[in-house]
Amino acid sequence: MAAAKKAVLGPLVGAVDQGTSSTRFLVFNSKTAELLSHHQVEIKQEFPREGWVEQDPKEILMSVYECIEKTCEKLEQLNIDISNIKAIGVSNQRETTVVWDKITGEPLYNALVWLDLRTQSTVENLSKRIPGNNNFVKSKTGLPLSTYFSAVKVRWLLDNVREVQKAVEEDRALFGTIDSWLIWSLTGGTNGGVHCTDVTNASRTMLFNIHSLQWDKELCEFFGIPMKILPNVRSSSEIYGLMKAGSLEGVPISGCLGDQSAALVGQMCFRDGQAKNTYGTGCFLLCNTGPKCVFSEHGLLTTVAYKLGRDKPVYYALEGSVAIAGAVIRWLRDNLGIIRSSDEIEKLAKEVGTSYGCYFVPAFSGLYAPYWEPSARGIICGLTQFTNKCHIAFAALEAVCFQTREILDAMNRDCGIPLSHLQVDGGMTNNKILMQLQADILYIPVVKPSMPETTALGAAMAAGAAEGVGVWSLEPEDLSAVTMERFEPQINAEESEIRYSTWKKAVMKSMGWVTTESSQSGDPSIFCSLPLGFFIMSSMVMLIGARYISGIP
Repeated sequence: MAAAKKAVLGPLVGAVDQGTSSTRFLVFNSKTAELLSHHQVEIKQEFPREGWVEQDPKEILMSVYECIEKTCEKLEQLNIDISNIKAIGVSNQRETTVVWDKITGEPLYNALVWLDLRTQSTVENLSKRIPGNNNFVKSKTGLPLSTYFSAVKVRWLLDNVREVQKAVEEDRALFGTIDSWLIWSLTGGTNGGVHCTDVTNASRTMLFNIHSLQWDKELCEFFGIPMKILPNVRSSSEIYGLMKAGSLEGVPISGCLGDQSAALVGQMCFRDGQAKNTYGTGCFLLCNTGPKCVFSEHGLLTTVAYKLGRDKPVYYALEGSVAIAGAVIRWLRDNLGIIRSSDEIEKLAKEVGTSYGCYFVPAFSGLYAPYWEPSARGIICGLTQFTNKCHIAFAALEAVCFQTREILDAMNRDCGIPLSHLQVDGGMTNNKILMQLQADILYIPVVKPSMPETTALGAAMAAGAAEGVGVWSLEPEDLSAVTMERFEPQINAEESEIRYSTWKKAVMKSMGWVTTESSQSGDPSIFCSLPLGFFIMSSMVMLIGARYISGIP
């Protein structure tokens, strides 16, 4: 086996895939797109108060170094020469916000994660300043004013963290999404680190004009954010700098894409009308709209899809964003303890093959597309004394599929041409019950690549194709054929519609649970989140008895 692996020739390309739940480093053969090796480290999420979601930027950075070193060790064990790694791409959780000190290299506060809701009162106050007949924020950015995006997170840090205020005053502060923090650190940090981002990540900050492809002075003034702390905006495929430490020292970092754009590239959705859905912590459906901005009338976002080179055209996408997908499985594991590992969810769901009328709306962080309803909270309804943990597990999987149906319906209405099938990727696609449920609920085939790591693949493709690297061709005739697994609908259309309409009733019941005035502490910035969802569910559990939830006869 080792001899066979020795025959693998370069060039190879590495990809950092820094997600909300974990960090990974993966290495691909640039000629065949074969995944050769990888390493993964789970990332801790902190919930210091209700609605607050934070991560330690230094833990994230250390996890990247660890994954790179462990993957290089695995490659050496396979007799693969790591000097064949010619470039590195970066893919990252978007919107998550870091402000750090460029003199010391230290973060000035924890990273505020995209799911964080502490800025709801900021959003409400800012929305009052936008004229009803001139929503210049949405027309320039393609985004609704929401807690989801970076600008309001930076505003909160400036208003509430003295260390950040002082660093800005003394011209020591740098802001970035996770890609900026990683690239700056990996290319030298305080010793000449490159402070940059790419167009896809910049387009998620609410400070970036997606038409001019530049930071927007009017937007920065509206949010009160000094432009001097912003990173330089680059294309998604060019050499930003060189690795300055570790086993891959001297290797260029030459690709950068927000995770959902990376998956679009990895799925090779390069043509207008091609779409993919990624099942990760959240769920994200993107449809390539080509070199033109298409603005949604049904609750979707307009965003930058990619710009694969300094002199290459920018491509745009419509996006449907669901906050909670894989996160609901982690919640069942970590908060309720009804599974010990995420893989167990499939086994529990298979035992019953139905939710038995139980519906789960995991609106832990409010509802994203197509509702954009921050007052929603998680509910489980349709419970009876017969309900047990297997039914709840099944309902959790169904919830992911129903949410996808909602954003797919919105996309079909915006685009005018319904998708004939859905291309999928992400860790959750390994769950065959989930994939079959998705086909049943959408009532169209679901198509999954045999190699599901398309987010990392997209980052590697961008890095390998960069000018000055040139080891990965993105010409259609050179792209490797991908084997697919196909899931066909197995229920009739009427049953699919009945289940979907019942889900919609449950969604309506999830809305209006929380207002900023009703938070426990009286602090309007504290917007209730996961713990309230836990309280609601716990109350229901008490009603039907712990013995049924535990599956005890």
